[in-house]
Amino acid sequence: MVHQPRSQPRLSQTGDTEDIVALLAPRLAHFAGVARTEHVTRAAQEMRVPQSTLSRAMVRLEQDLGVDLFARRGRTVSLTPAGRTFLTSVERALAEIERAAEEVRADADPATGKVAFGFLHTMGAETVPGLIHAFRVDHPRVRFSLVQNYGEAMLEGLRAGELDLCLTSPVPDAPDLVARRLDEQKLRLVVPAEHRLAARRRIRLAEAAEESFVTLEPGYGLRRITDALCREAGFKPRVAFEGEEAETLRGLVAAGLGVALLPPPAFPRPGVAELTVTAPRAVREIGVAWLEGHPDTPPVAAFKKFLLAKRGRLLPA
Repeated sequence: MVHQPRSQPRLSQTGDTEDIVALLAPRLAHFAGVARTEHVTRAAQEMRVPQSTLSRAMVRLEQDLGVDLFARRGRTVSLTPAGRTFLTSVERALAEIERAAEEVRADADPATGKVAFGFLHTMGAETVPGLIHAFRVDHPRVRFSLVQNYGEAMLEGLRAGELDLCLTSPVPDAPDLVARRLDEQKLRLVVPAEHRLAARRRIRLAEAAEESFVTLEPGYGLRRITDALCREAGFKPRVAFEGEEAETLRGLVAAGLGVALLPPPAFPRPGVAELTVTAPRAVREIGVAWLEGHPDTPPVAAFKKFLLAKRGRLLPA
């Protein structure tokens, strides 16, 4: 039998792709089942749907595509060449959907799920490894996707759904985010070991007003804190170098290229002296943030509860 193309197909070649997917997606598994069994009644039994529903779905699918997918002989069917071509892509698409479903179910598993966790570079050497180690005492198989970045980039990661939680500073204040203060970290004025101030243990920040500063780039939380503290001390810092990572700045200080306001290092750094700032109060707040209204999977909820329980005890003494 020669089949003529169906008239007035429901999908035009210029139709919107999302509309096409929304129209076809519910019928693809039914199509694959009929194609596999080559028998509408048997396929209906296997998929536990009424035969009449399945038959109508296949007719509607062909109408939507404007192509015959099956040659019919009573309740027995066989694929047309177009049907075989379509089946190849449908099976691939269904397999990908199944793989994606298994992946998201695995990520949400209470025992073995995944937490996408962002944190500042300065917390990567000691703080975050210690937190995860402590958390895994009670949740030994929970997996982590770890992202180190500066604060604004992590907040965008939350908004984009790429992160579940992040440790950041300053603690953000935005209507679409929830943030909780966890701890604070003292900042020190770091000077070269041979600097005129290196023998001092304490210093007022105003005493460094004439120094060249090395700082993080604009947009980094620590840069905003540095600018604010210098402003409070009565001066605008003269910035000689800008970088992206605190330990790089320490290296620049050790090379005699300026001074910097930095959190304590994970390990002592030769070539620098670290001075306690007595005025103004030089600290940065550390907080945890997440997207408002974003549902937590069980492993994310468990890690969030763990972090919130660390208020005041997040950072090493």
